[in-house]
Amino acid sequence: MKILVIYDSVFGNTEKIAQSIGVALDTKKDVRVVRVTDATIEQLTGVNLLLVGSPTRGFRPTEGISTYLKNLPKDILKGVRAAAFDTRIPLETIKASVFRFIVSKGGYAAPAITKKLLAKGAEIIAEPEGFFVKGSEGPLVEGELERAAVWAKGLK
Repeated sequence: MKILVIYDSVFGNTEKIAQSIGVALDTKKDVRVVRVTDATIEQLTGVNLLLVGSPTRGFRPTEGISTYLKNLPKDILKGVRAAAFDTRIPLETIKASVFRFIVSKGGYAAPAITKKLLAKGAEIIAEPEGFFVKGSEGPLVEGELERAAVWAKGLK
């Protein structure tokens, strides 16, 4: 099975999650973990499972992830199983009620990535997943790397 994990990262947290996912899936499989700036369309050739992750920036994925997915040819992901993940601040840790309300309505990166994957023909195999950071720059909440590995191993 050929697996490709494409991610973007601003403060290093999403990169750590992507690497944890890659290690968890690397048993007897061809797994590549690639930063979006190094990702090419050719790397999608023969991919059975595509995982795409981004930090949540302004309720959306980074510009790099959005642009990469937007520029993929229509239906290039037909027959490819896919899932999306992001890093985000836990809603319950946001102290200001106004900001908490805005975040609850604005959303996160993973659902937006999922929609873009669907638009390119992917078969979504899991609900969008969020991994938590402390504050806007991190670090990751304790246990999130392990949770990412468990999530990855559970993808079917």
